[in-house]
Amino acid sequence: MKIRPLLASVCASLDDFLGQPMAIVEGSGASAVAILDANQPVFYVVSPEFWKKISQQDSPGRPPRRTVDLDDRDDTEDEEPEPAPAPRSPRVKTARAQMAESVLTQGAMRFNRFDVLADQLIEIENQRVKRGELSAASVGILKNRLDAHVLPYFKYIPPSQVTPMMMDAFVRRLTDSRLSSTTVSQYLVVVRKLLKLAIRHGFLREVPELPAIKVANRPRSMLSLKEYAAVVHTAHRLARTGDKAPEIKASTGYRERFWVHPRHLSLPPDMAWAIRFMVNSFVRPGDLRQLKHKHVQVVRGSSVYLRMTLPQTKRHDAPMVTLRPAVQVYEAALAKARRDGHGEPDDYVFLPAEKDRTYALAVLGFWFKWVMREAGVAPADSLGRLRTLYCLRHTSIMFRLLYGQGIDMLTLARNARTSVQMIERFYASALDGEMNVAMLQSRRTSKS
Repeated sequence: MKIRPLLASVCASLDDFLGQPMAIVEGSGASAVAILDANQPVFYVVSPEFWKKISQQDSPGRPPRRTVDLDDRDDTEDEEPEPAPAPRSPRVKTARAQMAESVLTQGAMRFNRFDVLADQLIEIENQRVKRGELSAASVGILKNRLDAHVLPYFKYIPPSQVTPMMMDAFVRRLTDSRLSSTTVSQYLVVVRKLLKLAIRHGFLREVPELPAIKVANRPRSMLSLKEYAAVVHTAHRLARTGDKAPEIKASTGYRERFWVHPRHLSLPPDMAWAIRFMVNSFVRPGDLRQLKHKHVQVVRGSSVYLRMTLPQTKRHDAPMVTLRPAVQVYEAALAKARRDGHGEPDDYVFLPAEKDRTYALAVLGFWFKWVMREAGVAPADSLGRLRTLYCLRHTSIMFRLLYGQGIDMLTLARNARTSVQMIERFYASALDGEMNVAMLQSRRTSKS
């Protein structure tokens, strides 16, 4: 057991300080407060007034520094110069000098702070982006998580002092913010990376025990065959009739997140094509946004399909092949694009006139919600999961699992640019016996 002197007349626990830091500082008065963790002092806290007092006590016999309020002084030219300070012994150091030479602010110990380690982690992740190991969007997500919860909570905690109890309190903070178990688990991954950096600097021997979070697998939302047929039919009908969609714009002229240009309040055939294309090609909405004609090749042989060499997404870059209906959709979109002066290899397949591809994808999402409402399809499934443009990818994969003959999950996963584990967790987990009752009741044919 290590015994340390307590160099303050009052003390508080680390948990209390993290919960109400300003209340403890304001209640300290003319004294320092020892912050204790496991009954051992880890650091001291002083109020601004007390710090001002000790910073003026440079050495014995020296008068306190004179402070001048710049707003109240009359004329400094008539003031007598302040006498030169008396020479002091080199052995006597001020409180400020002692703090400046403290091990907490000098040498390698200056990295014993979460904000410093966070900057290092971001730099490491940016290097991974340059090497093609990570997407730039992942770094953006990391920064958001650092700013939202990690740094606000660990701001006053040196990495060397992190304990399992502190990690439990951090998880409670995330839970109280109504974050899902998946998101909480991802936050712990960020903290683990920071603590591993602390180990590299020598502040820790090992990562403290982190809370165990059970991640709940929620199957994705999808459309049934009937709902899929309804939205495709409705999209074609709205394109023919030229009906107008409701404007998404506040009467004050302020737009919170998204605003649709008047030219996109009428539905073109692109929406019906996009719905059919996604369900027959397994692509993500992000793939749809950046899909160009140079990425697509029509293959006609014993099977008719599209071979797509899309840019890398989620560390997958293998070519994708589509079902036959996607060929019909692509050729119709290409023919219209050429009539409108597009259709070159570097032109986009869907909404080619829109150069702002983030806006183009948002328009497709707006149209899809409009089409579902007109088709009488609920915006959420029976389990409350919202149906967005992304549900068309989930529909595509589920249709293959339900209605594909003898397809194995490895082939499906590779073509959909995902993993067998993801298929099992988020797609196959939604299957039940009644969905494939005919297959369950099937019998092998006898050999003649």
